[in-house]
Amino acid sequence: MGGKSANKAGYFDKLKGLLEEYRSVFVVSIDNVSSQQMHEIRHALRKEGVVLMGKNTMVRRALKTFVNDTPEYERLLPFVRGNVGFVFTNGDLKTVRDKLLSNRVAAPARAGAVAPVDVWVPAGNTGMEPGKTSFFQALGVPTKIARGTIEITTDLKLVEAGNKVGPSEATLLNMLGISPFTYGLGVVQVYDQGQSFPPEILDISEEQLLGSLSKAIATVATISLAANFPTLPSVMHSVVNSYKKVLAVAVETDYSWPEIEQLKDRIANPDAYAAAAPAAAAASSDAPAAAADAAAEEEKEESDDEGFGGLFD
Repeated sequence: MGGKSANKAGYFDKLKGLLEEYRSVFVVSIDNVSSQQMHEIRHALRKEGVVLMGKNTMVRRALKTFVNDTPEYERLLPFVRGNVGFVFTNGDLKTVRDKLLSNRVAAPARAGAVAPVDVWVPAGNTGMEPGKTSFFQALGVPTKIARGTIEITTDLKLVEAGNKVGPSEATLLNMLGISPFTYGLGVVQVYDQGQSFPPEILDISEEQLLGSLSKAIATVATISLAANFPTLPSVMHSVVNSYKKVLAVAVETDYSWPEIEQLKDRIANPDAYAAAAPAAAAASSDAPAAAADAAAEEEKEESDDEGFGGLFD
């Protein structure tokens, strides 16, 4: 009993220390992951994270003990179920997540295993003798005999994702040398500085976040204006709309201030401004022409000087 208590206390201390040292935690599934594969994953994360495994009952008990001091740890509890472990890190979450998922190993199909993806048998020559044709037929695989061997005529979906692999399907896949599955760590949940969220959140780009924020601000401004309830996003629009109303009142009355006088003058004398516009446009178009003429004249004078100088050299 003393040894078990010491081990338990040691594990509690280690888990508490890691939670305090690292700000982020990946809850990872380790189904069908071999010890050699785990060793490779630990080595890949040597400078960026720490992998910790343990019995779920002990992990839950430890977290419940820590919750009194740090209530945020309670957000990890719902995900401590099944075959899972923790990966602690202070690095970039997306980079570490990609490293965790990149280490995958191809594995043959085993009878009774649940297929994580659709399993296909490709068309082509199998190199097997015709005596095994009945085995293919029993599984509904379309075949023909070509050059004394069995040839699969069309691609066939042998097992659908989510279904169990039967003994016959497993035997056929092994006969064909097909290893349809890959196994590795899977990220179940991410805990970062007190917040818990699904790993898909890491794939949201900064542009998407800014776009969603802009849409949300526009929605708040629209609702605020419609409800006549001022909010920070709607203040600018309210000020502009109010100023437009002030301008409209000033135009229709004798009330005036320096900034409105030119607008009133434009409304009162539209012809004067209409006549001034073509003149201004003509003046602006004449300026480049005058500059071009001046440049041409200067070039002519330079060429005359060169000819004069050559006469007396």
